[in-house]
Amino acid sequence: MINIRANMMGILRQKLASGGSTQSLQKISPAVLALRSYSSSGKQMTVRDALNSALDEEMAADPKVFMIGEEIGEYQGAYKITRGLLDKYGPQRVVDTPITEAGFTGIGVGAAYYGLKPIVEFMTFNFSMQCYAPWYGACPGLKVLSPYSSEDSRGLLKAAIRDPDPVVFLENELLYGESFPVSDDVLDPNFCLPIGKAKIERKGKDLTITAFSKMVGFALKAAEILAEEGISVEVVNLRSIRPLDRATINDSVRKTSRLVTVEEGFPQHGVGAEICTSVIQDSFEYLDAPIERIAGADVPMPYAPNLERSALPQIEDIVRAAKRACYRAEPKAAAA
Repeated sequence: MINIRANMMGILRQKLASGGSTQSLQKISPAVLALRSYSSSGKQMTVRDALNSALDEEMAADPKVFMIGEEIGEYQGAYKITRGLLDKYGPQRVVDTPITEAGFTGIGVGAAYYGLKPIVEFMTFNFSMQCYAPWYGACPGLKVLSPYSSEDSRGLLKAAIRDPDPVVFLENELLYGESFPVSDDVLDPNFCLPIGKAKIERKGKDLTITAFSKMVGFALKAAEILAEEGISVEVVNLRSIRPLDRATINDSVRKTSRLVTVEEGFPQHGVGAEICTSVIQDSFEYLDAPIERIAGADVPMPYAPNLERSALPQIEDIVRAAKRACYRAEPKAAAA
């Protein structure tokens, strides 16, 4: 099952304004290694290390920042995201809690009221459902972020901690161990990405694909396959679920005239549905084909690996949808 972990940053609006510059820097994905130019530094960083370093730097820069959650201290996090933070900052700023999510969330709310900047970590949601992006994205007053790469993880986590509003930060466990190229700018302690700004991961002219989290990698790999067949795909990494960067999405669709949305969550009331509405409202006259939506199956998430794969979007699903949008149907099987 796809495991989604969520951190709630700065619960409720805080009185103290946060500093630090924000800069939208280009993120690079290994899925397009041969097609993109990379930073001359050639440095690599895992998503796990990107998150850990962002937490460390923000805690060092601001004594009001602290963490609270299950097994984040002595155990150093179930996925080692908080590795070394307890030794460095002590038990008053890295607080292990019992398994009482509602209780320590309330502590975070109270701390935020008094001007502190709590990072409230929920270890994992994989036992509950597969995608929380549309769930939290529907809540007024929340900001919802979903990173893909190491650059996303560092820049967006820093933005979440510094933001005075409540931010839900959704991570995909399957990405923790993946490495991505990072520039020297990304490694700078002042690096931060703007909330609410999507990223064009790959430029194209025939079709737009929107995706977030792990599905960005799938979309990039699908784009490579489609390129071999003469279809030029533009891949939009949403990064921010709420606020949604409608301008970037619509600008891309107005250029390509076709759209495929990709997400792991359920199809009804999903992120893709919100994107479709935005495009129909703002760019309907630019569409040359119906919008294609790729999402998880509309069934409870299965446990068996073979059924799990059938229930979640795959690269071949994206390729088929792209061909349909471009009026390039797959050849029919020969009659027996």
